[in-house]
Amino acid sequence: METTNNRPAWMDDDEVKNIDPKKLDFPGKLFAEGKGKNQKEMMAFLMPMMRKAKQEHLTFTPQEMQAAINAIKRQSTEEELKQIDKILAKAAGGGKK
Repeated sequence: METTNNRPAWMDDDEVKNIDPKKLDFPGKLFAEGKGKNQKEMMAFLMPMMRKAKQEHLTFTPQEMQAAINAIKRQSTEEELKQIDKILAKAAGGGKK
């Protein structure tokens, strides 16, 4: 994924332009830091992130989260897309242990 001005290019996508940038940091960190984690590691990683988001009152509508995922995918390489799909599957509980 390309970065401009210390901000990932996907954050400039039209689909996410009306979403608070502070909110957009969450899925960005999720995909960047979730690479290579197995399901157990992913759950250990997600729980503190979810608590932090809740403490900061960051809530997403399903539409906002899908828009962020779509924007990230549009700026991703084929290898990154495979990793994103694995992360999403693990986050949904569909990954193998």
